[in-house]
Amino acid sequence: MATRLIIGLGNPGPKYQWTRHNAGFMVLDRLSRVMGVAVAKKSFSGLYGEGGWHGDRLLLLKPQTFMNLSGRSAAEALRFHKLTLSDLIVIHDDLDIPFGRVKIKEGGGHGGHNGLRSLMQELGGGGFVRVRIGVGRPVHGDAADYVLANFPPTEMASLPILLDGVVDLLGELVKSGLPRTMSLYNNRDFLSA
Repeated sequence: MATRLIIGLGNPGPKYQWTRHNAGFMVLDRLSRVMGVAVAKKSFSGLYGEGGWHGDRLLLLKPQTFMNLSGRSAAEALRFHKLTLSDLIVIHDDLDIPFGRVKIKEGGGHGGHNGLRSLMQELGGGGFVRVRIGVGRPVHGDAADYVLANFPPTEMASLPILLDGVVDLLGELVKSGLPRTMSLYNNRDFLSA
């Protein structure tokens, strides 16, 4: 049985709950409900829970350090459980992908994402799997204001479909590995299915 650490990136507190930057938290909340696991234990500078799913032991973590310090939480959990970067899956929002689409990849840079930047600094590299949730890019205005704004009502209405799709993707990833998951899900638009 493999052990994997799945981290959803976001910012703590009700003010940020439905913001685009909290897409990772939203997926992790959905996954924890499907698994029947509470992500409520205070550990690793975050909220933590663990359980079995598709034959693997999954450690679920929502860093409570705010986005730009997420790496601290990840590093604590990896060290404690003696896991490597290859055991890590990070779920985060991505401005360069349209809303409703999801991309998955292993490795790469941070693309200006402060959560990924923190992870790469604290972990000494970026060799982990990223599940990138498309939130689109603002036509005008500041990207920081945009990601910290709530999803608009039209997007909120279709968010459950997107979140369920990402949970399905994670199930495939745990069961079948990255190559098969990429062939089935990479760049899929969950809202046009």
